[in-house]
Amino acid sequence: MPTKNHSYAELLELNSWIRKCSDTFFWLCTTRTVQESKLFPVNPYIALSYLNAWYRYPQLLRKLEEHMSAEDIGDRAREVTTYANAIANGIIPQFYLGGRQILIDMGMISPTDALDDVAYVLDFSRRLNLSYHRNHAHILASDANQRMQLLPERVVQVFEADAFPVKPGDRLHTAVVKFLAQISQYAFLSHAECRLGIHNSGPYMVGENSEMLVRDFVDLAEGDLPWLDGVASAVSYNNLTIPVILKDTHFHIVDDWASFEATPAYDHANMAAVGVYTSDYLSGGYLPVAMDSPDTLAEFLENEREVLRKATSDLWKVMATWSRDQLIDAGLLVYYNVPKDLFHIAGIYEQEDWFTVEERAQRFKPLMNDEYGRDLIAELVGYISLSSQQGNEYVMSKYSMARGDMWSTIPYSVLSDDEFTTSVGQIRGGSTSLPAKAGLYTTTKGKLTQEQANAEAKKLDCLVFEDKYRFLDDEWMKLHPNDPRAQELYLYSQRNSRTLKGKGASLLRGDFISPEDK
Repeated sequence: MPTKNHSYAELLELNSWIRKCSDTFFWLCTTRTVQESKLFPVNPYIALSYLNAWYRYPQLLRKLEEHMSAEDIGDRAREVTTYANAIANGIIPQFYLGGRQILIDMGMISPTDALDDVAYVLDFSRRLNLSYHRNHAHILASDANQRMQLLPERVVQVFEADAFPVKPGDRLHTAVVKFLAQISQYAFLSHAECRLGIHNSGPYMVGENSEMLVRDFVDLAEGDLPWLDGVASAVSYNNLTIPVILKDTHFHIVDDWASFEATPAYDHANMAAVGVYTSDYLSGGYLPVAMDSPDTLAEFLENEREVLRKATSDLWKVMATWSRDQLIDAGLLVYYNVPKDLFHIAGIYEQEDWFTVEERAQRFKPLMNDEYGRDLIAELVGYISLSSQQGNEYVMSKYSMARGDMWSTIPYSVLSDDEFTTSVGQIRGGSTSLPAKAGLYTTTKGKLTQEQANAEAKKLDCLVFEDKYRFLDDEWMKLHPNDPRAQELYLYSQRNSRTLKGKGASLLRGDFISPEDK
């Protein structure tokens, strides 16, 4: 019996999005090093995270849109640094489709199964990414020639104007270099030795020979990750944003996993200016951190580096006691919970939704020894060699030239007489081998309980999210620089700026940059 819930036009759009996702994911996976770790069973936890996503995302995302639309959430996420960034938003459909493909290849489901679920998750993720990437009017960085200019001018102006000049050997330059090394190590370990705690966006042109890369580090303090309770109690901020301006450097890749490549290669010796900010789902924008002077910023970075060094050491000691099952659960949950901050933004976050493994996903754990997990992920996202991925003998996929594609599309036969099912059903019970979350959540409003954080998110009153201002993008700004609403938006973004506070719209770089720095 044909489906009455979906049209031909809708399936054409959905299959186009599936193919874009599979092409993009293949390029990203094959331009990376091997997914392995000496501590974590990475490939088993990746495969299990995909399965957990398959069983849980449909119901959770539907619940989310009962409170806030994907477009509203994308707009809010774009204004701050959270886990709801380009990496996480972009891989929501990838992880979900990964679970689907594994089950298709095992013969447990058909490409026509869970039709309504698949259509909904894909549509949600497409709308979310369109909204989040609104400022550069692409859905993914790969569509913008591997570039992510996420932020509006009013924010980037503040980042540039307030950045402190640095030179190799001075106190601030030295502090930044050492801090970036330490925070990268810590964020990598805290996220089960994956890169989901590290984000980069840009580049933004800064004069003729310089570019700005916006570097983000998320989930640093006591918060969602239960294994940071106690370990990260002294970490000052949950999220940090570090705009870095490099001279004589062109970033020719800032991709969908927020990795970057530059010509010449990224070199701290070319760092010309830097700033530090924090933000989250409660801040309504970026808040400067120790930006009173170069010395106050250097002092903060020096002290916080020591805090992170100790937290890294303490976290190693915690993880060294974990069983293999706990190591798998930690990595599985870090991967699976990439949508979690969307729920923080909407004020409906529930820890149990994101840090337990669905009983249907748990069934696959006995299969996932290191060898099986390695070979499954290699065939699934690297070689594209699973039988379910193969097309006919004339097929050449976009990047791999393989006979098939990573993710199976939805057969159009569901519109005529093919059999299909609509859903995987309700979420079943979940469990984890890890200790439960016990501490508070670090936010820009202080350390809060889950209930307090949700309440604060629901009552957030932020000018840029109001209907009067929400749709006033940079295209509108250039045509209405003297409109009172333009002034109000710029004044809002400048409210904490050391140099631009009160300056309003109509600023050009020459109004706040000295001639020798242009």
